[in-house]
Amino acid sequence: MNKDFLIEIGTEELPPLALPKLSNAFANEIKAELEKFRLSGFEIVQYAAPRRLALWVKNLPIEQTSEAIEKRGPAVANAFDAEGKPSKAAQGFARSNGVDVEQLERLETEQGEYLVYRFTEEGQQTKDHLLAMVETALSRLPIPKRMRWGDNAAEFVRPVHWILALFGDDIVDGSVLGLAAGNVSYGHRFHAPQAITISSASEYAERLESKAYVMADFVSRKAVVKKQIEKIADDVNGVVDFEADAELLNEVAALVEWPVALSGSFDEEFLSIPSEAVVSSMKGHQKYFPVFAKDGSLTQHFITVSNIDSKDMSQVRDGNERVIRPRLADAKFFWEQDKKQTLESFNERLKSLIYQKKLGTVYDKVQRVASLAVELAKLNQANAGNVQRAALLAKADLNTEMVGEFPKLQGVMGKYYANESGELEAVAEAIEDHYKPRYSGDDLPASPESQALALADRLDTLLGIFAAGQKPSGAKDPYGLRRAAIAVLRIIIDKELNIDVEASLHLAAKQYPAELKADSVVADVFDYIMARLRAEYEQIDFTPQQIEAVLSTRPTRPIDFDQRLKAVAAFSKMDEAESLAAANKRITNLLKKSKDTISAEVQEGLFVEDAEKQLYAKLNSVLPEVQEQTRQANYQSVLSTLASLKDAVDQFFDDVMVMADDAAIKNNRLALLQQLRAAFLQVADISKLQS
Repeated sequence: MNKDFLIEIGTEELPPLALPKLSNAFANEIKAELEKFRLSGFEIVQYAAPRRLALWVKNLPIEQTSEAIEKRGPAVANAFDAEGKPSKAAQGFARSNGVDVEQLERLETEQGEYLVYRFTEEGQQTKDHLLAMVETALSRLPIPKRMRWGDNAAEFVRPVHWILALFGDDIVDGSVLGLAAGNVSYGHRFHAPQAITISSASEYAERLESKAYVMADFVSRKAVVKKQIEKIADDVNGVVDFEADAELLNEVAALVEWPVALSGSFDEEFLSIPSEAVVSSMKGHQKYFPVFAKDGSLTQHFITVSNIDSKDMSQVRDGNERVIRPRLADAKFFWEQDKKQTLESFNERLKSLIYQKKLGTVYDKVQRVASLAVELAKLNQANAGNVQRAALLAKADLNTEMVGEFPKLQGVMGKYYANESGELEAVAEAIEDHYKPRYSGDDLPASPESQALALADRLDTLLGIFAAGQKPSGAKDPYGLRRAAIAVLRIIIDKELNIDVEASLHLAAKQYPAELKADSVVADVFDYIMARLRAEYEQIDFTPQQIEAVLSTRPTRPIDFDQRLKAVAAFSKMDEAESLAAANKRITNLLKKSKDTISAEVQEGLFVEDAEKQLYAKLNSVLPEVQEQTRQANYQSVLSTLASLKDAVDQFFDDVMVMADDAAIKNNRLALLQQLRAAFLQVADISKLQS
């Protein structure tokens, strides 16, 4: 028999950005607890609103399944003495299980015969354990800092005011977080603050919505918010960019229980400000959705989502318009003040802005990045003069009034101020683009100048922070080094830049004072970046063995790694792959076992068997072609050519005793195998394909 279980944790307003994550974690932890309790066949429906986390567990068995238990005891040989009397080991095992020795059974295994106690553990009642499972699940939620309230010893992300827990139609006896469970919930703080009785899980969401002004389902509530916004935007002949506003949509949906969207507008004079500043002011401070015209230009309209259904929405609209006006006036003031001086003039103040204690000021970083960017520009066919100029101005906007108020606009405002100062368009573009990609899936720097500057900035950060002894540990990454490493890889690979990361890090190290010993951490930084590369490629259909095969050869150019890996993946699908991978693994082991120095040259006169002569001849016949294919980085052709050696390699291992008694013959055979392995290693260590 099954019943539905409903649990609701009623709280003060939960942190909106964390709400979806908390809801998902709550569901996952409850699922884990129920399965651990040997329950199955249930389904979980999630609810999450500003003042509640709730779960509806459908079709939950009312009791555990019974389980056959088998406990193994001592070996029979040790369980009885010569006269057949039970030893202390046998008596202790029986006593621990509450039975006599005579009630124990025997179990035959490959290791011998053992005493065993078999019994059936009857299933326990589910309802007796539900609230304990809830407590455990709540204790495991990803809450960085828990709080206490009143004289309650319990801790949670926000104070908890009520617990609703039903199993079927019955209240679950017990308490959670120090509060007794009941069948009462509470509605909207203003529209329906009174208690509301919930009789069953199936009526929970509908009753809250129809009687208490609460849309408990986060996904449904978010869809309602989006639909309302789309309708209003259409009414003013505009559109909302939900792709750019995805995070804002989630946040707003987590802030309201009863969403009511409405439009507002601001004075036309504020459209003279860069649109990014207006949008940042509306989204960051007020959680408004900006409305754009069909051509993508910003309009005077915005959309806000209220948490009340006012009888006079015009007053709500007026209130929102009054609030945004001084915000936009501040932005206009900042814009006009910043334009009174050139972008370059803001650089002087960077000398007093500390970047990192051991690495100096932001001004120091700018000088390092400018020098490195010029070096990278040579590798990237970028205009070195434009790169250097962009690098010297790249951080100047950090000291502007606008970026001081809206930090997310760094780079964006730098471009605007560069244009206002008469800088070249290529320089202005690079100032903005060098921050890209700002997040996963973001656009990459478009121009060669932007790419050189973006790489220089991040490589300097990675090397410097490592040299300062602040490399990431565990989940802590205060300088965003993981993001920086991934950005370096994305730019190089996606833009097909033939840049050597290790060599570039050595160039970056030269920009630091000798006492920092930056060059000593180049290897660590390079390995850190390549570890990110491994993680990225494991997500796109390459096996760990294929990735390891390439990484074992330590390629230092990411684009080269990409080409090698694709070649190995194609080789893995060939009929010859398994046999040649096994042969390479065998060769690796043979070479490791050899205590002698193996010659780089093979002496034909020492060959005895036809199979070794044939392998040598075939290898030498393909090596010129392999060398040319390698020079052209045509790695797939290299492996395809070497695959033609498969029959000769197989015949060699069938007919030839490599570790011959004659040392000269043995070492000559090892030299041949060493040459064969070296040919494959020009692409990858395919022995790693053997799991």
